[in-house]
Amino acid sequence: MKNILQEKSKKFAIRIVNMYKYLVEEKKEFVISKQILRSGTSIGANIHEGRNAESTADFVHKKSIALKEADETQYWLELLVETDYINKDVFDSMNSDLNEIIAMLISSIKTLKKSEKQ
Repeated sequence: MKNILQEKSKKFAIRIVNMYKYLVEEKKEFVISKQILRSGTSIGANIHEGRNAESTADFVHKKSIALKEADETQYWLELLVETDYINKDVFDSMNSDLNEIIAMLISSIKTLKKSEKQ
């Protein structure tokens, strides 16, 4: 079965890896780039790991971690654009994708929590 959230988070992680390469090779930025690489790829990794959750609570926990990583990634994106390491167009595009993932995670977590209580 096709999982849109997994697909979107993986495509986003690929964009993050490519951004990391650009930041390191072209901009010689090594600190923030490492942070955004870690948090930006962790989103999809946690969503993917949740597929083998032991319970609904464990599944919610994995998605909650992914949401926290997405929030952190958003912070690093804001810092990169505000310090002119990336331009506004790149920021807008990546932030739009990230906001979509965040909205999907929030919706999924709410649905899972609701079903857990029933």
